[in-house]
Amino acid sequence: MKLPQRVWMVGMLVLLFSSAAAAGDFDWFKDFNIRAELDPSGFKARLATRFQVGALEINTVLSNVDRPSDAYMVLRLGEMSRQPVNQVMERYTAEKRKGWGVLARSLGIKPGSREFHALKRGQDLYSDRQGGKSKGKGKRKGKGRN
Repeated sequence: MKLPQRVWMVGMLVLLFSSAAAAGDFDWFKDFNIRAELDPSGFKARLATRFQVGALEINTVLSNVDRPSDAYMVLRLGEMSRQPVNQVMERYTAEKRKGWGVLARSLGIKPGSREFHALKRGQDLYSDRQGGKSKGKGKRKGKGRN
């Protein structure tokens, strides 16, 4: 193998592993992205309802991020940090390769804080939170129940 090919392969591996490591803190991203991509119009409606923003702002965010989970995170971080979405988008664009922890910290959300742990735990856009895993809050059969 020629040297340039080796350099290219090493670069690709570093990129692959760094992307996986950055997403590893947020295990819910994969299922979330699948659900959003299966129903894009429903996803947009959920974002608009959840964050009380219009279609124009939703479309602007979605057109400037890589994945649906990134759009959710931009809106959620704006909400948590009480900063306008356009400012969060500017930081996202400048710092997205550094990971969500760095971005959250730059917006005043401290790693280890209750807010940051809430982000890592999951999203609140879909009722089952983890893309198919029920929280088991339905009716239960058993003694004393009719």
